[in-house]
Amino acid sequence: MPTDLRPRRPISCDPSGGRREAAATTILRKEPIMPRLTPVSGKSDVPADQHAVVDQVVKVFGGVRGPFSMLLHSPKLAERVLGLVTFFRDETVTEPKLRSVAILAAVREREAAYVWSAQVGAARRNGVSEEIIDLLRAKGDAAKLPPEERDIVTYVRQLMRTNRVDQAAFDALRKRHDAQWLVELTACANYFALLSGVVNAFEVAAPADGDKLPA
Repeated sequence: MPTDLRPRRPISCDPSGGRREAAATTILRKEPIMPRLTPVSGKSDVPADQHAVVDQVVKVFGGVRGPFSMLLHSPKLAERVLGLVTFFRDETVTEPKLRSVAILAAVREREAAYVWSAQVGAARRNGVSEEIIDLLRAKGDAAKLPPEERDIVTYVRQLMRTNRVDQAAFDALRKRHDAQWLVELTACANYFALLSGVVNAFEVAAPADGDKLPA
């Protein structure tokens, strides 16, 4: 089981979207990460009338793990959240490569080790280069990216850091894409931020052999 030794400091954002650390006492976590709730692992962990929801999760992911091991404590909620997984995978107008860039940018801002590990594999399959993945992992300068990826990362980072997007960042994407594309990309980034919040709140550890965020 991986051990999380990262300092946990409050982070605040300035109006330009930059990050600065707020003054606070640093708390070091030295104990291994353990889930705060017992993970749901299969049908035996939910009421009989909700077994179909577990079947749906298994159909999509091949098993019950990650955020859905927590969301299934509320099977009806899990069922509704699962619907967006299939929408963003099969129905959205956003292109797989660009969508993966937005997802990784959002998840990295949320410091969600489990979701990052899962989505790096998807990003590679969708054609995202190792150079882009490395830059996002390091929270590097978006200006070093190709123009389309740069504008997506700038947009998503602003949204994750400040809950707002400035006009320049919005216009950069709006010039290239229609309203549906922009709405779906924005919803996708926030959907994966939601999943990140679930795994972080309930301390769902990333797989030991997965792609890791910096300590």
